[in-house]
Amino acid sequence: MPIDEYLAALSKELRGPRRRKADLLAEARDHLTDAAEAFEADGLDRHAAEQHAVADFGAVEDVAPGYRADLAVSQSRRTAILLFAALIIQPIVWRQGAWSWNSGPDDPSALNDGLQLLVRYVGTLAIAGAVLAVVAAGVGMRYPVVREHVTRVTTIFALTNASVIGAISLVMGLTSPYPNVLLAVTVVSGFVLLPLVLVAQQATRGLRLARA
Repeated sequence: MPIDEYLAALSKELRGPRRRKADLLAEARDHLTDAAEAFEADGLDRHAAEQHAVADFGAVEDVAPGYRADLAVSQSRRTAILLFAALIIQPIVWRQGAWSWNSGPDDPSALNDGLQLLVRYVGTLAIAGAVLAVVAAGVGMRYPVVREHVTRVTTIFALTNASVIGAISLVMGLTSPYPNVLLAVTVVSGFVLLPLVLVAQQATRGLRLARA
């Protein structure tokens, strides 16, 4: 099988972040090209040299699982970074008195106060977990033992936090002690729920890659 045909077949077997996939295929092409050139130097014609290089590299069905694992780790890292980004802006969004929707006279609500305290603790833990997940994903690129678990753990962690924090934030908006509840819900939807939906989408992709 020629190199181009082999890489096309390998590409069809891979799903995941496009940039990382392109990098992996480029690395494979470089390796195969170098091997083919070495076979040519030994006297083979180009077609035979490429066939020998491909044969030595391994069948697509044998090589693909390793690449899928790499892409799954890359996806988990992307998910963790997105979760971190979505949560790190929340103190700005919820800063009391900074915006029109949470300033002015209020009607004290024990439920809202409790939810604010809860989301603060959950959000802090989620941010710390996201940072650890990014680090673990980087380690997972080098150590198979970590790579086997980091994708599933990270995606489940991200899905759980996106769901919990999203639900708490929505209830907080609905029980806002400030006069403009509609504006509060709009802010929550745009700056909290939408980013967390994107996190959930990335995490779902990660779970699919982990099961592949």
